[in-house]
Amino acid sequence: MSRRDELASNLAAVQARIKNPAVTLIVVTKTYPVSDVKILSELGVKDFGENRNEEGLTKSAEVNARWHYQGEIQSRKLRDIAGWADVVHSLDTASHIAKLATVTSKPLDIFLQLSLDGDPSRGGVIESELPALADIAQASQHLHLAGLMCVPPVAADPRRAFTEIAAAHRRFISKYPDATSLSAGMSGDFEIAIDCGATHIRVGSSILGSRTTR
Repeated sequence: MSRRDELASNLAAVQARIKNPAVTLIVVTKTYPVSDVKILSELGVKDFGENRNEEGLTKSAEVNARWHYQGEIQSRKLRDIAGWADVVHSLDTASHIAKLATVTSKPLDIFLQLSLDGDPSRGGVIESELPALADIAQASQHLHLAGLMCVPPVAADPRRAFTEIAAAHRRFISKYPDATSLSAGMSGDFEIAIDCGATHIRVGSSILGSRTTR
């Protein structure tokens, strides 16, 4: 089987499991070559995600698509990220949002990262801290507050976690009614995330195969 056939088969299988056509599939291509991105683009994928600025810079220059940054954010790389990314999923620091607002000259969708357990090693902020970040984003000319992003704790029951995430998102929308997007769910749990209200899912290995490098 050729690489194109493999990717086409995997993509079709994932798309069949999504069922809801309104859900945005973001194919996460970190560590995979740009040749894979080109094949997937030819197969109709419109959204790609990267966790590393350097890979995003390289791949976005070769493939015209909607590019999402979802990795850990370093202040010194925000200008670069703003240059190639169309969406940033992992914002959880007031200073990063403020700086992003000053370094981008184009419209940029952003997601605030919610943490269910407050574990600083995994990123995100607890629900009560979201409004302070949202207000900074909304005061910006170029940033559009799309919604929330969350990765459940490793040991959490997926359905319980995504139900909790969706409830937090509904409360958030009550104050920020335009922030209707919820980025939640990856290869192992995206169907449950969609059932609970996810609008964006970030899928890598189910389409591209198991990673051999990090």
